[in-house]
Amino acid sequence: MCGIAGILVGDEPLLSSDELLAAARAMGNALRHRGPDDSGEFVSAPDGLALSHRRLSILDLSSSGHQPMDSASGRLVISFNGEIYNFRVLQSELGSRGHSFRGGSDTEVLLAALEEWGIEEALKRLVGMFAFALWDRRDKTLTLARDRLGEKPLFYGWNSGRFLFASELKAMKAFRGFQPEVNRSALALYLRHNYVPAPHSIYNNIFKLQPGSFFSLKGASFGAPPESFSPLAGSAGKACPQLYWDPRHTIELPPLREQGAIELLENRLSEAVRGQMISDVPLGAFLSGGIDSSLIVSLMRKESSKVRTFSIGFSESEYNEAHHALKVAKHLGTEHTELYVTPHDALSVIPRLPRVYDEPFGDSSQIPTLLVSELARRHVTVSLSGDGGDELFCGYERYAWAQDFWRFFGVLPPILRRSIASLLRIPGVKNWSKLFDLVGNGLFSKWRILHPAEKVMRLAAMLDAKSRESFYQMMVSQWEMPSALVVGAEEAPSLFSLPERWPRTRDYLSQMMYFDLSTYLPDDILVKVDRASMDASLEARAPFLDHRVVELALALPTSLKMRDGKSKWILRQILSKYVPNELTDRPKMGFGVPIDSWLRTELREWAEELLSEERLRREGYLRPEEIRRRWVEHRDGVRNWHHHLWTVLMFQAWLENQR
Repeated sequence: MCGIAGILVGDEPLLSSDELLAAARAMGNALRHRGPDDSGEFVSAPDGLALSHRRLSILDLSSSGHQPMDSASGRLVISFNGEIYNFRVLQSELGSRGHSFRGGSDTEVLLAALEEWGIEEALKRLVGMFAFALWDRRDKTLTLARDRLGEKPLFYGWNSGRFLFASELKAMKAFRGFQPEVNRSALALYLRHNYVPAPHSIYNNIFKLQPGSFFSLKGASFGAPPESFSPLAGSAGKACPQLYWDPRHTIELPPLREQGAIELLENRLSEAVRGQMISDVPLGAFLSGGIDSSLIVSLMRKESSKVRTFSIGFSESEYNEAHHALKVAKHLGTEHTELYVTPHDALSVIPRLPRVYDEPFGDSSQIPTLLVSELARRHVTVSLSGDGGDELFCGYERYAWAQDFWRFFGVLPPILRRSIASLLRIPGVKNWSKLFDLVGNGLFSKWRILHPAEKVMRLAAMLDAKSRESFYQMMVSQWEMPSALVVGAEEAPSLFSLPERWPRTRDYLSQMMYFDLSTYLPDDILVKVDRASMDASLEARAPFLDHRVVELALALPTSLKMRDGKSKWILRQILSKYVPNELTDRPKMGFGVPIDSWLRTELREWAEELLSEERLRREGYLRPEEIRRRWVEHRDGVRNWHHHLWTVLMFQAWLENQR
């Protein structure tokens, strides 16, 4: 795994070779954590181009894997981040077409593939996770590309007359002329989702390349965006990134038959795990003891007699899964390492978060993810994970909850839904809490809803939804009206506001999973894992996100994913061959920390300072009234607003880090 960065300065003003080299080196040094083993730069002063690379050596540890790397013909130069898992197969095919290879790196094979088949066709042949920048000396064209699911990040954009790109924003900020300006519309999106969804970033004119797309620039595009530029991949009639893979194409096909599906999926997953276990450095796996990670580790054990596993534990029982992971590890016979962290350990991570995540990021599970990555890196350089299983196999409890509630409420006339919402609001959260305390939480046990009184009030707001799509958007929103919270902002467009981007799905469950596969997975889950693992110089791999597994999962009928009230039904059938059901058949816990109580205790003073009314008004980004109201209610134990407040606090902490 690596870090990449670069600059194109256009025609005016020109920079010398030394100036370009210094700029590229500064950008690369900002990414040293992503690649501590080697570094390199490529400069072409007549073209105003500089590429930078930081290397974490995983395959071919020799100098033949050094980057930036030239193609055999000398036409192409690449700075590549990622792994091509099928590079041996491609190497054999390319060898039969006359290509020869001087080393054993997948980067060299990728360059040959790009020369042989061209960019789009080569991308379609790759199995892997990656982001790269490719310079074509002959055509004077720079191409950026990103893997299908968005496992590896790539930012790009224009600033002060320069075109910049990098694996992380901190590399752009290391460029001496970079002048960042907060994108208030993207900030509104962040407050809604807990993350800034692609193609937006927190800065104006800086974008995230969307998963499954590539973007080529030539000539006048170097200094400023083309007149018709759109960052949204596949926008009709505009200069924009081009899609080479789109999950809608699979979702819209008739589903596969159930017969034989279990064996087919197990074989496909086994193939993905086998391919991702190829490494020239020590390798292990994250193990929570849940279905996804337990299945990945089970398949790893089928391939190897020795597997290392890692888990994090907490003293708070409602957040602790380590004892479940230990039982699974003992059953599978892995070499297991666990670390029980104290509140002090977890709290010590918080000051680092703005630096690690580079832009506001409000998923509090970033804390244990950083800790488990650091734990794993003490023993291995590569770690496999179960990420992607929830989005592909109906794993989130909100799917069943949304389907059942929309099935009941969605058929009601809007005026009746609004009337029900008004009735639900009348008792207020205090009285609802007293009622649930009296009758117990068994009423909602099917959905395992924590804080049911809070959820009743949330439901009252969601009953105003005009469609099942907007109902789900409200379900996954933190702040429901973020544009009213951000000074001078209109919420930027996102997938939820672009119905032409929605697939013609077979059912509501498939549509919700598509939304999460396209937004929450790449922009929250994979961002969280990439930044945390790379901060520890650890490569994280996700076999569920092999695109061949993804396409099979999307083609399966939802009856194989949700059955008899059980999520991930088909995964459970496969896992039962390796692990007894009683070790994994339990309610989904998630990977969280007790932020709610910490904000009332250890973090109270820190939060009070960041959320002070005077500070919010002085900074001029957020209107303080509603934030202060929720902070006081949470601090005093009246309501539980920790999710909303953590989102704001992570922006405030990020903003403070910009000074």
